[in-house]
Amino acid sequence: MSTLERGASAGADYLDQRTGVGAAVKQFARKVFPDHWSFLLGEVALYSFVVLLISGVFLTLFFVPSMGHTTYDGPWAAMNGVEMSEAFASTLRLSFEVRGGLLMRQIHHWAALIFVASIVVHMMRVFFTGAFRKPREINWLVGFVLMILGLAAGFTGYSLPDDVLSGNGLRITDGVVRSIPIIGSYMSYFIFGGEFPGMDIIPRLFTVHILLVPGLILALIVVHLLLVVVHKHTQYPGSGRNDKNVVGFPLFPVYVAKAGGFFFIVFGVIALMAATMTINPVWNYGPYDPSPVGAGAQPDWYILFLEGALRLMPGAGMEWVIGGFTLSLNVLIPAVIVPGILFSLLALYPFVEAFVTKDTGEHHVLDRPRNRPFRTAFGVAILTAFFILLLAGANDLVAAHFYMSLNDLIRVFRVLFFVGPVLAFIITKRICLSLQRKDRELVLHGHETGRIVRFANGEYIEVHRPLDEHERWLRVGYEPERPLEIAPPVDSRGVRRKGYRIDTVRQRLSRVFFEDRIEPVTPAELAAAHSHGAHDELEGGSHAATPRELEGTAPGGGRTIAEPADGSAPDARNR
Repeated sequence: MSTLERGASAGADYLDQRTGVGAAVKQFARKVFPDHWSFLLGEVALYSFVVLLISGVFLTLFFVPSMGHTTYDGPWAAMNGVEMSEAFASTLRLSFEVRGGLLMRQIHHWAALIFVASIVVHMMRVFFTGAFRKPREINWLVGFVLMILGLAAGFTGYSLPDDVLSGNGLRITDGVVRSIPIIGSYMSYFIFGGEFPGMDIIPRLFTVHILLVPGLILALIVVHLLLVVVHKHTQYPGSGRNDKNVVGFPLFPVYVAKAGGFFFIVFGVIALMAATMTINPVWNYGPYDPSPVGAGAQPDWYILFLEGALRLMPGAGMEWVIGGFTLSLNVLIPAVIVPGILFSLLALYPFVEAFVTKDTGEHHVLDRPRNRPFRTAFGVAILTAFFILLLAGANDLVAAHFYMSLNDLIRVFRVLFFVGPVLAFIITKRICLSLQRKDRELVLHGHETGRIVRFANGEYIEVHRPLDEHERWLRVGYEPERPLEIAPPVDSRGVRRKGYRIDTVRQRLSRVFFEDRIEPVTPAELAAAHSHGAHDELEGGSHAATPRELEGTAPGGGRTIAEPADGSAPDARNR
């Protein structure tokens, strides 16, 4: 044993004797994780946050969080002699005088965009596959709060340079805060330390950006990962996978090596983007001045939906004075109420679905989105609403690039905001149901081969290839959800049953969720299909065909036959 190995062994033994970490590391190293590319989305968010911490420490050493006035005199000649805040001047020095400063600024900004994007896509994966079900409802809320904190971190960081764009964003924020009835003006004074913009907002944002929000994010990431370990990882449906096992690879050494390599891939991609694609060139905008107003100014993409909501809201006749307080509905509705409704629907959906289904069991195998049409359609509808608001936030750019009328675009987006989610819901639900029908056809009849044979009696048929057991398992190995059946309102003694009203509400909601559905193939249906034409003569089963019940069966029936292994057809001639 080498000196290095003896030293490492002695150090590990020292820690184990004093902390007992050896048993925890041994158990954690044996933890099995499934192998699927979509599970890397959460890792992208984690590694982006690490890049944010590393680059943020560097930027903190040179940034001056002060709104004190100074006159710029530096290498960027266009700004020489311009009066600006210390914050903006230090941003220019970071960009042009600190070695590697501009690269680190852009790494930090690109990492922030990817961090929020990966959280959103990761939550989409969790939502559409039902990974939020028991016992992961709390972890869903943790992820939701992480997304909100990501938005807060991005906004506070975006506002620090005190340039024209960030200053306009803070001006809008002040208007949104003031629109809140009764307490709005007091909140504005508290945030800005007086009348906007005041002299305290940049130092306060700096403290929130580098201390408060990152600390909360770091703590919630630890909680999120601990809950993943405690609950064990979810896995996609397939043969041999159930709620009592995890099919995959151990954390050590497989995923340790993969995770280490993937971190450097994420870091490398962010660094490449920062080195080749300019982002937020504040020197082109200049220091914040409330007097000029320009077009073509948008915030980062994750805040753009708020901008779009404000642009779509009509302004005339939407301000009321009640009891001496001005109620600005033209700001309150789009910037507070509409986002509040959309985010609340997203956060509370797991609890609503659990209430409707009365499901109290644990779920570790994910759903196929097509097998939950209402959930999938609902998620697409929410995304459609956000996407329309994103487009509306850039309506001036769209109008300029495509030579369209800005007023016409506003009218179109107003209609789409109400009609688009409804259409998206209906279309997505129909697609899911169609895909379920396709799965039924595949289970009952197999894959079309395009091979036509003729029987001795002159009948032509197409040869179908049966599904293997893995394909069949994927299409029938789930429990269908049906509308709830509730007990009568009164019991046998004529006494009104307790909780009947809640059960009635639950039943009505379950009909909305599960009235339109396609039942999985039952064993009787599969047997009828395999009997070549006797499908209508057999009674349908009362439960879906489980993989064990379907094991060893071969689909066929109707006007099709199963293709033998040698490619021939009994009593048939190839045509």
